Amino acid sequence: MRKLIYSMNPSLDGFIAGPAGNIDWTVPDDEVFRVHIEQTRELGGHLLGRRLYETMVYWETVDQDPAASEPILEFARIWQALPKVVFSRSLEAVEGNTRLLRDGLGEEVARLKAQEGNDLGVGGAGLAGACARLGLIDEYRLFVSPVVLGGGTRFFPELEEPINLELVQTRTFSSRVVYLRYRLAS
Repeated sequence: MRKLIYSMNPSLDGFIAGPAGNIDWTVPDDEVFRVHIEQTRELGGHLLGRRLYETMVYWETVDQDPAASEPILEFARIWQALPKVVFSRSLEAVEGNTRLLRDGLGEEVARLKAQEGNDLGVGGAGLAGACARLGLIDEYRLFVSPVVLGGGTRFFPELEEPINLELVQTRTFSSRVVYLRYRLAS
């Protein structure tokens, strides 16, 4: 069975966007970006909410920019080939190798997890929060940035019950970003 992995870049105090929605502090250096490339290469699909989709649609055309670096082009090729599902009630259309769904999150994730293939990623705080509340996330991967924002969009949703996790891996990058990988405790 495929796992559902929630991976994003929170601040030390647990926010993925600042109070005004800013994410400029999350731009990875080359070392961290290389890990993002490798982790994305290993996925068999990705689930996105509307806001994250609108940010990530950039990768559908960046390969047409003659100034794009090789790592940018490499990630773009991987992202463009990756099957994606966007959950949104407000979007009318999506681009690239992407499907748009309006409802049925739990059913769709269960169906995708039951298929053969590589693990699935989920991104966007709202969508990932809904998946966490439904007990669908198997692994959490945090690239914790050395910044305290004091407010904004939270990485973790409000929950009625705690989610018990076990630490699987840690890594500290030269940029002071700390990678934390957790899976559900057995």
